[in-house]
Amino acid sequence: MNFPFYIARRYLFSKKSHHAINVISGVSVCGIALATLALVCTLSVFNGFQDLVATMFTAFDPELKITSARGKVFDADDERIQLLRQLPEIDVFTQSLEDNAMVQYKGRQAMVVIKGVEENFNQLTAIDSVLYGRGQWCLHDEVVDYAVPGIELVSILGTGIKFLDPLEVYAPKRGVKINVANPMNSFQSDYLHSSGLVFAVNQQQYDASYILTSLSFARNLFQYDTQVSSIELKLDPDADIDAVKAYVKKLLGDDFLVCNRYEQQEDTFRIMEVEKLISYLFLTFILLIACFNVIGSLSILIIDKRVDVLTLCNLGADNRMISRIFLLEGCLISFLGALVGVVLGVSLCLLQQEFGFISLGSGDTAGSFVVDAYPVSVHFMDVLLVLITVLLVSFLSVQYPVRYLFKKL
Repeated sequence: MNFPFYIARRYLFSKKSHHAINVISGVSVCGIALATLALVCTLSVFNGFQDLVATMFTAFDPELKITSARGKVFDADDERIQLLRQLPEIDVFTQSLEDNAMVQYKGRQAMVVIKGVEENFNQLTAIDSVLYGRGQWCLHDEVVDYAVPGIELVSILGTGIKFLDPLEVYAPKRGVKINVANPMNSFQSDYLHSSGLVFAVNQQQYDASYILTSLSFARNLFQYDTQVSSIELKLDPDADIDAVKAYVKKLLGDDFLVCNRYEQQEDTFRIMEVEKLISYLFLTFILLIACFNVIGSLSILIIDKRVDVLTLCNLGADNRMISRIFLLEGCLISFLGALVGVVLGVSLCLLQQEFGFISLGSGDTAGSFVVDAYPVSVHFMDVLLVLITVLLVSFLSVQYPVRYLFKKL
């Protein structure tokens, strides 16, 4: 066994001449353990929320979405777009046109997003799983166009799921200045009838502002011919999404953006990553404060072992070996605390995953969230990051008492 490590281990577990040294060493281990536990649990909670968001991709988040790199719309008849239809990896190819409009129902008004889609939109995603009502998926027939509004929008307008009177839809005419004398001449208007269906995806940005309707209605309202705002793709189950995305990007060139589901919700995930980073830095600062206990414990130990240091020097130990003994002592204290903290942190997270004993709400707020308990997800790389952070901060912390106090002996 390495001699400095053997002596450091003996110092850690042996009885000291003063009982207070044992107490301070124990407090140091507990401080490191608590800081490590907090880091593991906090990062795991953030992972849990990220995984939860990832499972809540909606019918508005296709596997791949193609949009214009410049401007809101592009020509769907472009040769490069048409080549996509021939790719064997693509299971569903559908066009979409969406833009802002105003709807009115019996005096109530709301700003909405009209999303015109093709009839095969229900094959693109699991839209049937978020539809409520007694109607059937039908966006238009020979006479009228139908609306499938978000459930919160229905409440805002007071229409009910099945409304008798049609929705009045208004959108500004393209390239026309508003006529102050008769502003209605500056708007394109049309009507949407009830399909008997509403959707609920549990995301306010969609439920409170989106209306699904036919692509032909949207083109007529917004005065477009063959233009669309996006091409949405569902891939074959055996297809590699990343490989298909790279090929489509190469095929379309720089004029188009190709986004997977995570990139479509990029802002949400970026915010969560920033929050996770800030929490990590804040808890690392708390860990640094906890390391002062290690510094104090090691300083007292060095002073207490002056006689042992002189004995080792007389036996031929050089200054480097003695410094390594106390450096290893400090590292052992930190490693023991980190190990205890990781074990406790991972155990608590696994218990929370299994039993959910920490709930998101209580009393009147119970059951009002998407999940009942705090979601947690333990990632190996995060645990490894915490362990490396604790050991690195602790190693840097013990440098001072070893190098400074040892010179004073």
